Amino acid sequence: MEAQEALNAEQFEGAAGGGMVKVTVTGQREIVEVNLDPAVVDPDDIEMLQDLIVVATNEALKKVDEKTNATMGKFTQGMNLPF
Repeated sequence: MEAQEALNAEQFEGAAGGGMVKVTVTGQREIVEVNLDPAVVDPDDIEMLQDLIVVATNEALKKVDEKTNATMGKFTQGMNLPF
């Protein structure tokens, strides 16, 4: 299906910490890039960095889900699917 292929090829970015942490994923939910501003890397507070990466990743994945639902919903609208 062309719509699914286009979605899989698309990239989605999530950010946290005012854009200091950015995670890019594909429509297939694969992480392709993680960008960290050097200012966010504090050796004495690794937990904060870990939390920011999780938040940015979840934001990117949420964008994939939203786009998937919007795109694929056009094709399944009106179908009585069991889920």
